[in-house]
Amino acid sequence: MKRALLKGILFGLSAAIRVTTARSPAFRKQLRERNLVAQIRLKDGSIGRHYCLRGGKVSSAAGLHPAPDVTIAFHDVATALDFMKPPVDQAKIVHAAKHFKVTVQGPDKLVVWFMQLLNQLQTATLQMGMPQRDGTVRYTTNTNGGPLFVHVKDGRIVRTTPIDLDRDDAASWTIHARGRSFVPRRSATVSPHALALRSMVYSENRLLYPMKRVDFDPNGERNPQNRGKSGYVRISWDEALDIVSSEIKRMKREHGPGAVAIYHSSHHQWGNVGYYLSALQRFGNLIGYTRVHLNPDSWEGWYWGAQHHYGNSMRLGTPGGYGLVEDCLKECEQIVFWSSDPETTSGCYAGSEGTERRLWAKELGIEFIHIDPHYNPTAQLLGGRWIPLRPGSDSALAQAIMYVWVTEGRYDRDYVATKTTGFEEWRAYLLGESDGVAKTPEWQEAETGVPAKDVRALARLWASRKTYLAAGGAGQGLGGAGRNPTGTQWARSMILLMAMQGWGKPGVNFGNLQLATPLDMTFYFPGYAEGGISGDLYWTASAISNYNRMPHVLSMNPVKQMIPRQKLADAIIEGRSTGYYWDGVSLEAQFVPFEYPLPGHSRVHMLYRYGASSFGTMANSQRMVEAYRHPSLEFVVNQSIWHEGETQFADVILPACTMLERYDIGEWSGAGAYGHHIQQQLNHRMIVMQHKCIEPLGESKSDYQIFLEILQRLGLGAVFSEGCSELDWCKRVFDSSDLPKYVSWQAFLRKGYFVVPAPSEAQREPAYFRWFAEDRHKDAPEPLPLPSQYAEEFGKGLQTPSGKIEFVSQTLQRACADNPERPALNRYIPSPEGPADGERFARYPLQLLSSHPRYSFHTYSDGKGSFINDLSAHRILKDGYYYWPLRISPQDAAVRGIAQHDLVRVFNERGAVLCAAEITPLIAPGVLKAFESSAVYDPIPDRHGGMIDRGGCVNLLTSPRPIVKGSSGMASSNCLVEIEKWRETAACPV
Repeated sequence: MKRALLKGILFGLSAAIRVTTARSPAFRKQLRERNLVAQIRLKDGSIGRHYCLRGGKVSSAAGLHPAPDVTIAFHDVATALDFMKPPVDQAKIVHAAKHFKVTVQGPDKLVVWFMQLLNQLQTATLQMGMPQRDGTVRYTTNTNGGPLFVHVKDGRIVRTTPIDLDRDDAASWTIHARGRSFVPRRSATVSPHALALRSMVYSENRLLYPMKRVDFDPNGERNPQNRGKSGYVRISWDEALDIVSSEIKRMKREHGPGAVAIYHSSHHQWGNVGYYLSALQRFGNLIGYTRVHLNPDSWEGWYWGAQHHYGNSMRLGTPGGYGLVEDCLKECEQIVFWSSDPETTSGCYAGSEGTERRLWAKELGIEFIHIDPHYNPTAQLLGGRWIPLRPGSDSALAQAIMYVWVTEGRYDRDYVATKTTGFEEWRAYLLGESDGVAKTPEWQEAETGVPAKDVRALARLWASRKTYLAAGGAGQGLGGAGRNPTGTQWARSMILLMAMQGWGKPGVNFGNLQLATPLDMTFYFPGYAEGGISGDLYWTASAISNYNRMPHVLSMNPVKQMIPRQKLADAIIEGRSTGYYWDGVSLEAQFVPFEYPLPGHSRVHMLYRYGASSFGTMANSQRMVEAYRHPSLEFVVNQSIWHEGETQFADVILPACTMLERYDIGEWSGAGAYGHHIQQQLNHRMIVMQHKCIEPLGESKSDYQIFLEILQRLGLGAVFSEGCSELDWCKRVFDSSDLPKYVSWQAFLRKGYFVVPAPSEAQREPAYFRWFAEDRHKDAPEPLPLPSQYAEEFGKGLQTPSGKIEFVSQTLQRACADNPERPALNRYIPSPEGPADGERFARYPLQLLSSHPRYSFHTYSDGKGSFINDLSAHRILKDGYYYWPLRISPQDAAVRGIAQHDLVRVFNERGAVLCAAEITPLIAPGVLKAFESSAVYDPIPDRHGGMIDRGGCVNLLTSPRPIVKGSSGMASSNCLVEIEKWRETAACPV
């Protein structure tokens, strides 16, 4: 019976191809691309049928063809039916492939083409998007800043708008607090950079064709010294991909393992298929590469510091958040925003979702205090008391507050006695008994500039009210002072402050209403950090759920060599570097150094640069210019969407398309792994089909397709793709989730999104850390600590050796006893980028703060001709050029003769940047404020010698020094500079 069924399926396949050809123009077009003979057979030859595809038509016959172009051979009938009989069980297919129960033969390009053609039989006639009355088709997409409707007409994007929920979508949650009922608005409130997507797609900066540097000859003179100077000539895709694939082969042949390095930024376009942890990771594993190891660049102070006092390593040392929006609205009396500006940073990926909730708090009479050198947009919106302080001095202020609590008995004695260790030693330090310096408000005034009377008032007010501490942009870490040179001290201080006030009790917690809405987190959809299609179990979170829920072939990088991202330039120029792991599995993993190069491995001689630019995001990034031009770097390829930043240093440029020109699928704010359940930033969980809204512009291709075509030249295309197109992978992601329980694939493709129903009030998660405050078993739905990391009983206590909050960290005591920069007791150490550096401070008396930007997502949406450029808070148009704004106090501007929007030279010994002055009383004297993440690197001659960047990459000025000795953390949000009025406008041709 099974043999007859298989024969029937094979017979009907040609009819299915004919019917789909008649119904789908896209399928018809693909069928005409190739002429070949494909054989499908059993291994023993007892059943077989071959198909002749010629000129867009198909014919077939039973039996074995003497010379097929492509052959698919199954071990037995059961295996063949697993592949050929719908619905397909992907686990059985992957199992058969792993154990060679199915084999494919033929040229890789033809094999992949035929397998994708067969898969397209299931998707070619599906309806994508919803036709509208105005003649457009409404598609959907997801971005780093939220989900959008995309309206398309005649192959062109007409407009993009935030997704509005309709009556058929799941109901919203309600919170009842203090006699009021709060229900969120039923619309996605997205970030400005999300709404700029249309203008970015049609940007003049788009890379539309493959290009080669004019003086680069892969078979002759390569002229690396001219990278960043030479122009480019357009070449064909075949030439570009032949050069790249040939260089990969040459690297292996001439230099050995590790000669190719892949370098990418922390974020790219959204989606589970096209994200760097997905398709790029799979590509890299298949070619073998030196990993440029990332650092936790938005969580530095928490990862390298705070976690050693209480744990949470799998959250990079930041507190979690469940049930806290409800707890805050019901119980909290005051929120202290400490280096916290959620109206600028949007938490992470969340648009303006938290704004509404903070306005609810204001309506309820919850009071606000803002500790920040800048009276930031959050403070401007909410109002409240502003306490400006010197950048990097936060820990001194925190210690003075705790001094007042100790001397006046204004802390939770019972909590400290039962839930913490090391307090007596900490108390002795605060009182000056151990070092002779009492940490009084008067002592801190010399460090911070905050009047002692204000510190006493703050300490007393804080202790008298149930207070939420909003530490960093998301309220529970992320950005802020954790990224400056004293970021570990600050983050550690935040934990100790809350420990003294009874962290976890009603109304006493971390947060700013950005996180912890009552959403159903039991609904499974994989986050991007779960690896997508990568098959990588080591450098993604795939092993937790994704690898089981979406079976796919494992991929593994055999090259164990790594370079810390902050030391990439050093590694290329000097040929060596040392780094420390970013590994959240344990508290101790970060103490382990790794060296480059590894024995038996090659130095890096080829750099594959993927997406975005890091001149604006990495500390002391000027050093990368020298690295790109170093003669040891024999080949540089850059795969990007826009011509920006580092593309000008490539030998070959591969133009990638935007997310609107390819298929993908993802959940809004669904990160996974270290970002476990950060969808709780949102008012509604929303899973989005990222439609291919238009065809790729010019000759650009999707990242997936570029990787596939390179690997096909290495014979690895079938292994990479598993015969799937991007849409096929989207279906596999869909099937792996809980979506099929609620919506069909066909309906999901039409509507484009699904709203996960909110839980009932009885199903909501309790307030985070309440279990610890009440000495109960942990009830937060997070897989940390690991079972072996509990000091006593499983589920009781914290990840620390004592199981308690430790005022004196035992892990630091054990591992860093001889490290003066990271003592077990969190001593105050003045910032190396402040007044304590007397000689440098005399030359560079201003402290430059460079925080996460408000209107772009890192470099995404900046400098691409989008409407974001027209926002004067983002760039200032002067003499036909868009300059990066630099906020300066009226006092500091007047001393230097600087008027509003004057061009100013910002400089120190590391470099110089040209900015436009924004004079504002909202910045403290002695402090400058600019955003990091300029996508534009545009150096011009400087009369002082060297070059000055007029693009706005202020990270050219920041220190290469790690945040603390023995770490790979960067401290790039604060540095010493001087400024002067720019008087060379003639040197700035438009």
